[in-house]
Amino acid sequence: MFHRLLCAALPLLVVATISAPAQARHRATRSHSAASIYPAPVILAAHPGTALDHDARTLNEDDLADAAKHHDFPVVLVGSAPLSSKKGDEALFVQLQSARLCGSAGCTTSVYLRHDNNWTTVLDSVNGDISVLGTSHRGMKDLQVGRNDRWIWDGSQYQDTLNSPAMPNIR
Repeated sequence: MFHRLLCAALPLLVVATISAPAQARHRATRSHSAASIYPAPVILAAHPGTALDHDARTLNEDDLADAAKHHDFPVVLVGSAPLSSKKGDEALFVQLQSARLCGSAGCTTSVYLRHDNNWTTVLDSVNGDISVLGTSHRGMKDLQVGRNDRWIWDGSQYQDTLNSPAMPNIR
């Protein structure tokens, strides 16, 4: 009797086992739609000896030299992401990590844009994780810093969209 049950159940077990990975692949494919890739977090990591690491160190040479004078040798973290619709433009995200350079709000990240082999600072010293958003302004992707701080391109640099508190009239 047991043998008959096993023989009857075995084809169902084999079909379930074979189709389970196919169903999982189908679910995974559906979850990677264009809408689900944004916001896309910028991953910062140490990449010593790479071209991006070299560029990051060159762009931050003053901070690194000052840190070295104080016997502090920061870890240089870099990441890159396409922000511009222009061919050849590349964004470089740089964070210097050390006890001396990071404060209670964490370490700051700066963003540089390379156009025609020249680097320009487009966002300087922001705190929090950075993600690239699916929306854009004036040909550049919007950025999100932290959970709800949206930065948009004004044509020459990124501008914060959070309203600043009004300054009191100081006399």
